[in-house]
Amino acid sequence: MSHDHDDRPQLAAAQAAAVLTPPPGRTGGDLVVESLQGLGATTVFGLPGQHALGMFDALRRSSLRYVGLRVENNAGFAADAYGRITGEVAPLLLSTGPGALTSLAALQEAAAASAPVLAIASQVPTAGLGGGRHGYLHELRDQQASVRDIVKSVHTVRAASQIPSAIAAAWESALTAPHGPVWVEIPQDVLLAETTLPVVSAMDATPRELYPRPELTIAAAHLLSEAERPVIIAGGGVVRSDASGKLRALAERIDAPVVTTFGGKGAFPWEHPLSLRSWLEDRHTTDFLEDADVLLVVGSGLGELSSNYHTFRPRGRVIQIEADAGKLESNHPALGIHSDAREALSDLLETVGRREDPAAAERVRTVLEKVRARIDAQELTLEQQVLAAVRQALPDGSPSFWDMTILSYWAWSAFDARRPNTMHSAQGAGGLGYAFPAAIGAAAADPTTPVLAVSGDGGAMYSLAELATARQYDAPLTWLIVDDGGYGILREYMTDAYGETTGTELTRPDFVALAESFGVPAVRTTPESLAADLTKALATPGPSVVVLPALLRMFEPTHL
Repeated sequence: MSHDHDDRPQLAAAQAAAVLTPPPGRTGGDLVVESLQGLGATTVFGLPGQHALGMFDALRRSSLRYVGLRVENNAGFAADAYGRITGEVAPLLLSTGPGALTSLAALQEAAAASAPVLAIASQVPTAGLGGGRHGYLHELRDQQASVRDIVKSVHTVRAASQIPSAIAAAWESALTAPHGPVWVEIPQDVLLAETTLPVVSAMDATPRELYPRPELTIAAAHLLSEAERPVIIAGGGVVRSDASGKLRALAERIDAPVVTTFGGKGAFPWEHPLSLRSWLEDRHTTDFLEDADVLLVVGSGLGELSSNYHTFRPRGRVIQIEADAGKLESNHPALGIHSDAREALSDLLETVGRREDPAAAERVRTVLEKVRARIDAQELTLEQQVLAAVRQALPDGSPSFWDMTILSYWAWSAFDARRPNTMHSAQGAGGLGYAFPAAIGAAAADPTTPVLAVSGDGGAMYSLAELATARQYDAPLTWLIVDDGGYGILREYMTDAYGETTGTELTRPDFVALAESFGVPAVRTTPESLAADLTKALATPGPSVVVLPALLRMFEPTHL
């Protein structure tokens, strides 16, 4: 093919001119925003502050959607949920000092739950860095030191030209298995200073894949193929790596019963004949797991909640697949395989031989019947009625977010999540106030699907300011508040341990009137009308609140 003339020189000249004469009025804040856009971000969360205004001003000149919450910690919870739901990096824009520090509890939850949150915090002007006492507003001797124990990596910027590389490195770190929160901090003067640097174009920050070593796969496959009583524990790593299909295929290939951890809810079908469900805080389940001659643990460190409060003592061989190297064999000796769950399960499926055990499903049924009999003997009809009403009302594809409250502790064990990556709670770090702001983050991730948040009245008090946020963004979410007049689970713990309580009883507002004062429709319900009221609320566009006055009790623990 021939041309009378070639347009390439003119095109190259135009591109060079655009690079050499970038738009005027750009600052370090624009480099932050352009870097995020270049990496593929579409939504950012946060809260403006004096030192961070350069970033927030730049948002105005970008196509990024900003979701602003009323408290930094809540903004962190929203970013955490966005990261969990999408599997993408969730940028979180923070100011210096108090703004940065207020986000730490949320970042701890993101670290525990492996949520890819990219926190970008401002800093005092460059002249104030280094630990001197200059008296700048929000000044800390070493702001990084406050976050270093929490996040995966810390990235410091001291000049505008460092911004794109720092954000790209943090992005890659956040998405490398195991996912987690990362921290970038940029001084106020760097964010505000005008720049003549070219506009940041598309950037590459591809996370490193984490594959299992082949000799370990062969050894694990041999153990599973030859096992007499293999059992699988599926943790949150299965959900995060989108490996539930491969998990099911492996379980069916070797006829192995599967129990999911509380972080792994939905990783295996609840009604499957091989499903032990999630009754990890039950001695019958613990006994069954201890009796396995080969136990495959996928995407779990077998921490406190996953081991019935460390009473679990496996007697057989343990195979542990875990992306976080620090969790490998941290609680039990094992054939430790440092790998992303999806990659390891994929390789196992190609290697393991078929194993048939017609009795496996019957053994599962026996355990579940024992669990059911234990719960039925405790006269906990109300609690099961309330949980069943929530399940009845919640559409299968709707995500739910659960605070640290008695109904949530029931849900960890007894709630059928129906689908992977739809049930999330704060059980990683265990802090209060997670559910409602997290639901706002999930609504931002997918505004077409209604979201449920579940809190107690104590935890709800952490998040009341975000009623304004939900209304401002018209978020499609329903907040169920179970009002028992205090910190219900602490009331139970203290009563059991000391015979009386201290600091657990709370004066609280009229939640219905309070929600309505924000322009959010609310209803007071009963256990009998809960399913209908929740169904209606979830089907109504925009935010809503359902308040259930109820004193719920926990089932008896079996680890004491």
